[in-house]
Amino acid sequence: MKKALRIHNSDNVAVALEDFKEGETVLVGDMEIKVKENIPRGHKFALSDIKEGENAIKYGFPIGHAAKNISVGEFIHTHNLKTNLQGKNEYSFCKKYFQNDFDDRHLTFKGYKRKSGEIGIRNELWIIPTVGCVNQTAEKIMETFKKRHADLQIDNTFVLKHSFGCSQLGDDLEMTRKILAGAAKHPNAGGVLVLGLGCENNTIEGFKKALGDYDAQRIKFLSAQDVSDEIEKGAELLDELYSNMKNDVREHFPLSKLKVGLKCGGSDGFSGITANPLLGRFADFLTAQGGTVVLTEVPEMFGAETMLMERAQNEEIFSKIVNLVNGFKEYFMSYGQPVYENPSPGNKAGGITTLEEKSLGCTQKAGTAEVTDVLDYGEIIKKNGLNLLKAPGNDLVASSALASAGCQLILFTTGRGTPFGTYVPTVKISTNSELFRLKPHWIDFDAGKLLNGADMNDILEDFINAAIEFANGKKTKNEINDFREIAIFKTGVTL
Repeated sequence: MKKALRIHNSDNVAVALEDFKEGETVLVGDMEIKVKENIPRGHKFALSDIKEGENAIKYGFPIGHAAKNISVGEFIHTHNLKTNLQGKNEYSFCKKYFQNDFDDRHLTFKGYKRKSGEIGIRNELWIIPTVGCVNQTAEKIMETFKKRHADLQIDNTFVLKHSFGCSQLGDDLEMTRKILAGAAKHPNAGGVLVLGLGCENNTIEGFKKALGDYDAQRIKFLSAQDVSDEIEKGAELLDELYSNMKNDVREHFPLSKLKVGLKCGGSDGFSGITANPLLGRFADFLTAQGGTVVLTEVPEMFGAETMLMERAQNEEIFSKIVNLVNGFKEYFMSYGQPVYENPSPGNKAGGITTLEEKSLGCTQKAGTAEVTDVLDYGEIIKKNGLNLLKAPGNDLVASSALASAGCQLILFTTGRGTPFGTYVPTVKISTNSELFRLKPHWIDFDAGKLLNGADMNDILEDFINAAIEFANGKKTKNEINDFREIAIFKTGVTL
């Protein structure tokens, strides 16, 4: 008999583990339910009658209300389930304590120690344009440099191309500077050439102010308008950086030095059942080692935000979480957009109906750890433990924000699949084994085994070992494919 999953004992919906046909009897725990319609894999159906206006319950929480009467075995999706979300909410601080059942196992990874004391997991040479006008110039400079060094003794080279840096004002310009400054000081880069044009809003002098203290042996600057041959001069500066970084060697460091970003994209109905809970367990493990995890995608906290607020370290952190959530809602409303319009067409095709449902699955990536800090967009990590970061759900923008906050590695769960990677190694974890088999050139780890009876503790051990291997230098699929991007949050006017 085909099976479905009831996630929490208070749920009145179940998730189809495979495609069901109308009239089939399926097993949900010890219950037998006859489904009244075709139910695609990953989608929901009712375990009891749900009257119009009553809530559908999944993960033990409401994921929306019935738009009309729904009977046992009936398919539940956008045609009969509507969100409960509206505008801003009022919240009160009520701390809950969670027991972390992991001990410090004194594990290590091998990385590169930088002058700042930060640890990189790659030793790469980057060019960071201050403005999009010099993107292709940067490519020519890197190309010229690489022709001189046929056998590079570093991990990789990369130009962080973007379309910003000019025609920007105020906070919009400052956000660009902060993200690029975070990249310039990122420990995965052993050397960085900051390349400007010379007439842009994001001037090199202005950028240096955003950068603050920096290692002059590791970061060089060039304004293309100030020299006769910017390609040759740029290549010479890369030569200097390379000569300084090529002798860097990996050393052992405790996992307390590891900072990991948590992200999901192309989510499906299994994201909150397999890959995201796996990352939640990993987050609890890493924070128990003294390490750091960062959760972002603020719109995908809407509907599940109280689960994070009740884990705030203190009332100050609680207030920061409230401001994070309500501030992002204000951003939506300032443009006349509803706060709940988030699940993408791919999400819906994969079984996610409402933003609450997506959020309840998304926030599972953060496990049960205490929230130790809340970061503004472009801000760099200051405290170990679980951090929340202000950024949208957009895959490219959010992943870039995680990287510029100082995460050496991004853990990215997906049920639909994506080849994307940001400018730090981006580990793709599939929510289902079918995707892992279909896209082995995209996916690094299969969490879909959890649907087939694999034990969470066994899969977690495999994942811990895999994460340490990636930190030690094993290439992720996005690195193998050389698929790496940086994207910056755009707000305000364009001149």
